[in-house]
Amino acid sequence: MNRKHWVWARGGLVALCAGAALVAQAWTVGQVAPMSGSEASQGRAYAQGMRLYFDQVNKAGGVQGQPVELAVQDDLGHPDETVAKTRKLLSESKPVVLAGYFGNRNLSALLESKALDGSQIPIVGYQSTDTRVLASPQLFATRAGLSEQIAKISTHLATVGITRLALVFEERPDAQDLTALITKAVTPSGAKLVATAMVKNKGSSDKAVQDLQAAKASAQAILLVASSTATAAFVEAYRMDGGTAQVYATAEADIEQLAKRLPVEYMSGLSIAQVVPSPYKVSGKLNKEFRDATIAAGKTLQVPVSFAMMEGYVNAKVIVEAMRRSQPVTPEKVSTALRGLEAYDLGGYWVSFKPGQVGSKYVDLSIVNAAGRVTQ
Repeated sequence: MNRKHWVWARGGLVALCAGAALVAQAWTVGQVAPMSGSEASQGRAYAQGMRLYFDQVNKAGGVQGQPVELAVQDDLGHPDETVAKTRKLLSESKPVVLAGYFGNRNLSALLESKALDGSQIPIVGYQSTDTRVLASPQLFATRAGLSEQIAKISTHLATVGITRLALVFEERPDAQDLTALITKAVTPSGAKLVATAMVKNKGSSDKAVQDLQAAKASAQAILLVASSTATAAFVEAYRMDGGTAQVYATAEADIEQLAKRLPVEYMSGLSIAQVVPSPYKVSGKLNKEFRDATIAAGKTLQVPVSFAMMEGYVNAKVIVEAMRRSQPVTPEKVSTALRGLEAYDLGGYWVSFKPGQVGSKYVDLSIVNAAGRVTQ
């Protein structure tokens, strides 16, 4: 006759037959992001960054005695897949938190689908500049917002006398709100928008280039708010048409992806706002901790070190801290703990979710020199 052992698991009292291994329950973090397709390199790197930190935490005993695991679903970058895979993840993996989502259209579709309604599960860490997405109380950004990025860029440009700016953005339903946000962000530096142009989600960037060239006032620099794919397409079309203005992209654009897609002559002079410290330098506690984690991982790293990987690592640190402050660890408790984070120091990188603040205020600028190398 089989004897049974009884153990407490997250779902209640569970019977295990004698001789069976007692497997520790795990706190599940769910990610739905592009793991294949044109934006896959960022999604995969972000996931790898989160795993790096979760592995460190698990080796030290986990959170409240239980390991943290990452459950990933591939949405191929398609909004409908983001919704479907999130529903599947919530049903099958029962995550206590969601993390590492990508894309304006993807997150907009998820919020409009009502898939998260009735649940207080938070999404911690995401890449979106959609003004409607940013207003959702269930989303917690662990990076600087679009306003902070644009303010950093415009302030930098103003120091060298560049104040006539053009805004180029990827096709989006909140274009009017975006333009208002950008205008407000550049005003304190004395800059102003002299032209705007829109890049289609799919297809040629030629129309956007023509719109810029037809503007009454020529722009000294271009502010580019677009995904990596759209950024590469626009920069290529603009340079091929003879455009010479400096191009400053927001953190949606991944500098590692752009370096692979564009020749050095088109990359030269391109600048990108970075919302996490450089993964290639050891200039602070966080940088050193990340470097040590990548060295320890060695050949198990599935993708190259990148800014996206560093951002995933940062995000995982915020998630674990919120879980540690939750008694017990539930989606509701994690959400409450996140809202209680004020000036939390991750090693020279500060995160706060008190009213009026969005994650971090850290912004630095990466600039590609004539040799194709990134400088900061």
